[in-house]
Amino acid sequence: MQSTLLPPGPRGRFLWGNLKDFQRGRLDFLTSCARDYGDVVGLRFGRHRVFALFHPDGIEETLVPHYQQFIKHYALRLNPLIFGKGLITSEGEFWLRQRRLIQPAFSRRQIASYAPVMVEATAAMLGRWQAGETRDIFPEMMQVTLAIAAKTLFDAEVETDAPEVGQALHLLQQNFQNRLNRLLPLPLWLPTFENLRLRRIIRGLDAIIYRFIAQRRKDGQDRGDLLSLLLRARDEDDGQGMTDQQVRDEAMTLFLAGHETTALVLAWTWWLLSQNPRVEEALAAEVKEALDGRLPTVDDLPRLSYTEKVVTESMRLYPPVWTIGRETTVDCTIGGFQVPRGTTLLMPQWVVHRDERFFSQPEAFLPERWTEEFTRRLPKFAYFPFGGGPRLCIGNNFALMELVLVLACITQRFRFTLQPGFDVKPWATFTLRPEKGVATLLTKRG
Repeated sequence: MQSTLLPPGPRGRFLWGNLKDFQRGRLDFLTSCARDYGDVVGLRFGRHRVFALFHPDGIEETLVPHYQQFIKHYALRLNPLIFGKGLITSEGEFWLRQRRLIQPAFSRRQIASYAPVMVEATAAMLGRWQAGETRDIFPEMMQVTLAIAAKTLFDAEVETDAPEVGQALHLLQQNFQNRLNRLLPLPLWLPTFENLRLRRIIRGLDAIIYRFIAQRRKDGQDRGDLLSLLLRARDEDDGQGMTDQQVRDEAMTLFLAGHETTALVLAWTWWLLSQNPRVEEALAAEVKEALDGRLPTVDDLPRLSYTEKVVTESMRLYPPVWTIGRETTVDCTIGGFQVPRGTTLLMPQWVVHRDERFFSQPEAFLPERWTEEFTRRLPKFAYFPFGGGPRLCIGNNFALMELVLVLACITQRFRFTLQPGFDVKPWATFTLRPEKGVATLLTKRG
């Protein structure tokens, strides 16, 4: 394909470019861009030049062979106080070193050892539920995945910290959205109300993480959790370990990003199941046959194949990370277009996962579509809920196991009916949240 200077795209305004249209409805705006302008669309968000990529080939080209020509996009750098230099935000040799140090915590054997924790936390939550109750299923899923994250990462109980963490995450999402929507975000050092509140939130989260680190350094025990591995890790080249700041950044990244995205998948899955009784009945039938009333173990995963397909299809329709972005560090060519240095490339899973070129009936919830033959035929980056390439989410296998086990546990005991008149809408901020939650009625499964 011959390279041209700029891809087509919607006309923007003088200073704002396309930012106002993006603000009004991010998901709808990007969907219309793909429909009206094609696989590569040129945009401008204020002073930032943006190319949106909607075809698997261009996405793969960005994330795999030339990944070293890109860094994380500007939006992730708007607030360096949260994740510091954790895996989400770090770059280059430092990122590679940290990834290498953390990788053993996510080996197949280590992940399998976390299964009992996942099941026990879910069973404890179910013990507090009563048939006939109305519950917002999103904070319920946040609480159980937070408990799982705390136990597997820090061998700690955080039930008393859960409300603080949940509120902090909600406020951080709002802060991210506010800063992203501004033409010129205010510097974080300015003592504005929003900046002061942000620092107060992060101090509260830091207190939780540093408490775990201090306790572990004091007792020196290897408890087989992620924190033990982080504190014990040594670089194979220089023999150095991580400072408390580095441990904090990685722990904060995995603690916050990991548990929220998993909770979101579960919340969206319960909503989809409440709207699709045929799928819900097939799921319940598999769980009953595979488990016969007992709690699941890691050995049951091969017998829960339809359960895994339900999770896979849920992440297709409602990916917890609805778009990923990169910024070019050199001039390059993507999808036949010249990409100047400093350009942000957006790759929206929300749009690509619903492309009828790759998914028949793209708006339908059809877990049975995920056959081995279908998966082989599907272009690699037509489905990428965990990203891809060398920066593929390090916890993807952990998350998949957790999702299947938690889903199977809850399906044994309860079904969910959406509260009449309750409207569930996606809120596309840093992650894809149900804007007002998912209010459901709990029914005991007979």
